[in-house]
Amino acid sequence: MKWDWIFFDADETLFTFDSFGGLQRMFLDYSVTFTAEDFQDYQAVNKPLWVDYQNGAISALQLQHQRFQGWSERLDVSPGALNEAFLNAMAEICAPLPGAISLLDSLKGKVKLGIITNGFTALQQIRLERTGLRDHFDALVISEQVGVPKPDPRIFDYALEKAGRPARERVLMVGDTAESDILGGMNAGLATCWLNAHNRALPEGITPTWTVTSLNELEQLLCKQ
Repeated sequence: MKWDWIFFDADETLFTFDSFGGLQRMFLDYSVTFTAEDFQDYQAVNKPLWVDYQNGAISALQLQHQRFQGWSERLDVSPGALNEAFLNAMAEICAPLPGAISLLDSLKGKVKLGIITNGFTALQQIRLERTGLRDHFDALVISEQVGVPKPDPRIFDYALEKAGRPARERVLMVGDTAESDILGGMNAGLATCWLNAHNRALPEGITPTWTVTSLNELEQLLCKQ
């Protein structure tokens, strides 16, 4: 194996992230039938906030509260309480993506494994416990705790410190979001593998070392090395 460490993104790389399903489930507790149209409105607010967060313009807490501001006023419930309810609902419905368990099992013991995620602490930890995957990982790095998100090279530097400073050319970053996972890995001098399951176009100026369309494909690629 030519790698000492492989770091993975979490949401939509190792785990499903069905935010519409999570929001529907969470809003039932507030007697709200959350529709596809509501979801479009939510994403119109949420997506730009994530871009701002990745660019370092707002904090994790600001993102978590601002995305629920409108609903907070409508339901007279604090945005923090809505955000917590959402993350709990997401933890309940999240599952490993197809091929994730097989991939992690095949790598365990051969290479050190870590997670670098811009997702939020509450969800990441519960989910790893519930899926029984906690023991597969030697490092869990969460942007909310580090204070900077991917693609900022500082979160990768932090992860590598935690990993005991392996040689960068022996570290691989795997993720589904070119703008944070792959660009971040490139900026940090790591090899990168883009999981492009949805046939997206690659943004200009971002060149992953490899591209795969599934975790099964990634497992075959890594086992050949």
